[in-house]
Amino acid sequence: MSRQIIRRRIPERQSLPDTMHPVLRRVYAARDIQAEVDIDYALSGLLPYHQLSHIDAAVDLLIDAIERYRHVLVVGDFDADGATSTALAIRGLSLLGVEHVSYLVPNRFEYGYGLTPEIVDVALRFEPDMIITVDNGISSFEGVAHARKQGVDVMITDHHLPAGQLPAANVIINPQLADDAFPSKHLAGVGVMFYVLLALRAGLKTRQWFEKQSLPFPNLARLLDLVALGTVADMVPLDKNNRILIAHGLKLIQQGKCVPGIIALLECANKTPRTVQAGDLGFSIAPRLNAAGRLTDMSQGIECLLTDDPQQAGVLARQLDSLNIERKQIQDEMQAQAMLKLDRLISGEEIEQINGVCLYHPEWHQGVIGILAARIKEKFHRPVIAFARERQGMLKGSARSIPGLHIRDTLELISSRQPGLIINFGGHAMAAGLSIKETDLDNFKANFHSALDEKLASVILNGQTLTDGELPAADMTLQLAELLRSAGPWGQAFPAPRFDGEFRLADRRIVGGGHLKMKLIPLETNRGIDAIAFNMTDESWPDDLEYLRAVYRLDINEYQSRKQLQLLIEHIQPL
Repeated sequence: MSRQIIRRRIPERQSLPDTMHPVLRRVYAARDIQAEVDIDYALSGLLPYHQLSHIDAAVDLLIDAIERYRHVLVVGDFDADGATSTALAIRGLSLLGVEHVSYLVPNRFEYGYGLTPEIVDVALRFEPDMIITVDNGISSFEGVAHARKQGVDVMITDHHLPAGQLPAANVIINPQLADDAFPSKHLAGVGVMFYVLLALRAGLKTRQWFEKQSLPFPNLARLLDLVALGTVADMVPLDKNNRILIAHGLKLIQQGKCVPGIIALLECANKTPRTVQAGDLGFSIAPRLNAAGRLTDMSQGIECLLTDDPQQAGVLARQLDSLNIERKQIQDEMQAQAMLKLDRLISGEEIEQINGVCLYHPEWHQGVIGILAARIKEKFHRPVIAFARERQGMLKGSARSIPGLHIRDTLELISSRQPGLIINFGGHAMAAGLSIKETDLDNFKANFHSALDEKLASVILNGQTLTDGELPAADMTLQLAELLRSAGPWGQAFPAPRFDGEFRLADRRIVGGGHLKMKLIPLETNRGIDAIAFNMTDESWPDDLEYLRAVYRLDINEYQSRKQLQLLIEHIQPL
C-alpha cells in the first residue's frame, strides 16, 4: 500500500534554549517537549512510588515475608517484559533480604497465560508461602482463588488493563487500577516491579532493617539495565518517567555494568555495548529473549539474565540466538501462507473496503502469530488478528491494532454482545490476546468486522508516515547524527527523528540477501550520501529510475573504529 507522508506539527510556543541545535529544537518541540526540564533525566525526577494504590500493603506483606523467612515464588510471563520482570524480582528481592525466593514461568503451550489454576498446582510443588505475579495476574481470577484456598498469599504486580472486577489477591499493584493515582499509566511490567522494590527498600529503611542486619543500603539503580530492556521490549509509550528509567539503564549497559546476559545477547547481534541505543534493545535483544518463550520455555531467557557467570551467559545467549533463527524461518513460512490468503481475499474486493484482517491456519505456530499479525498490520494498516490452534477444538488469537482503535476495548465490546464467544482475552490498546472455540471462528469474524465498522468510522485507514520535515543537505552530517542519537532515548510514542526529502538516485544494489544499498544525492547539492533500506528490494522500480522521495533517519555506520554517515531509509516513493 502507498503511504501518506505527513509532517509533524511544531507548536508555536516553547521554552527550549536558543543555543540548542535548531533541528533538535524542532524535533523536541514536535514531541511536546516544551522546556529543558522535560529532557532532564536525573533519577531524582522519577515519579514517587507513594501514589501507587495499595503500595503500603504490598510493603507490609513483603516485610512480613522477610522477617518470617517465608518462601516467595515469582510467577512470570513468557515474553521479554515477563523475563526481565522475573529476573528483576529475583535479583531485587534477594538484594533486599528475601532469603528464599525462586521463580516459575508458565510454558505457553501447556498452561497458557497468567496465574491459571493449573500453574498454581505446579507452583504448590515448590511449597511457596507467597506468590508474586509479574507482568500478569490482573485477569487470573480462578488461579488467585485457587492459591488463596491453599493458604498461599498472592501479590499481583501487573500493568495490563483490568476488567470490571479484580482477582481476590492479598494486594494488587497496577497503575491501571480505576482508583490508582499514579500519574503515569505507561509503566511496563518490569517498571511496576521496580517501583515495588523502591517502596520495599524505603519501608525497610524506616524500620532500620539494614542497620540491624549490618548490611549496606542497596543501590537499586544498578538493576535499571533490566528495567530498560523490558520497558523498550514491551513497546509501552515512553513518557518522561519511562525515559528516565531507560536512560539510566542504557548508561549501565554502555559502561559494561549490566548483567552478563545482556552483554552476551548484544555480542550475538554484533552490537557493541558502548554504542548501544534503546532501539538495539528492542530490535536486537528482545527478539532473542522472546524466541525462548515463543518456541520452547522462557526459563532459558530468564536464566540468561540471572547468571553472573559471563561464560554461562554466552552459552545461553547463543542458544537463544539459535532459537531466534528458527523463529524467523517459521515466521517467513507463515507470512508467505498469510499473503496467499490475503491475495485471494483482496482479489475479490478493494483493500479500501476491508476494515480489518482475521486469519487462521491449522498449521500455524501459536508462539509466532503475534509477530505475524504485526507484520500484516504494518503492510495493510488494518487491525489484524491471527489465530493458531491452541489445543483440540480451541484457537489462540493474537491481535495488533492501529492508531485510533483500542483493540482490547474492541474485544470487550464483542464479548459483551456475545457472552461466551470469547473464552478469555486481555491486553492493551495496540495489542491483545484471546481464545475462542474453533467452531466459533466464523461467528467471531462477523462480530469482529461489525465492531470495526462502528469503531473505525472516523479513523483514516490509509497508511501514514509522520516525519520531522525536510533536512537541508548542510545538516546531513555525522555530527548531527551523533547529536540526535544522544538526545534520546527514543521509542514508542517518542519516536526517533525521521525526515523526508527528494534525492537523485546515483547507485543501487542488493546486499546481504535482501537489503537495498544506495547512493543518494540531495537535490540542492552534488554530494552523495550512503543509504540503506533493510528488507527492501527494487524489483518493482523501473531500470531508469532517477529521482525518489525518501523517509529516513540519520544513522552512523561504524566499521573497524571508523564512523561514517548513512541514511537509514524507512520508506521510498519513486518520483
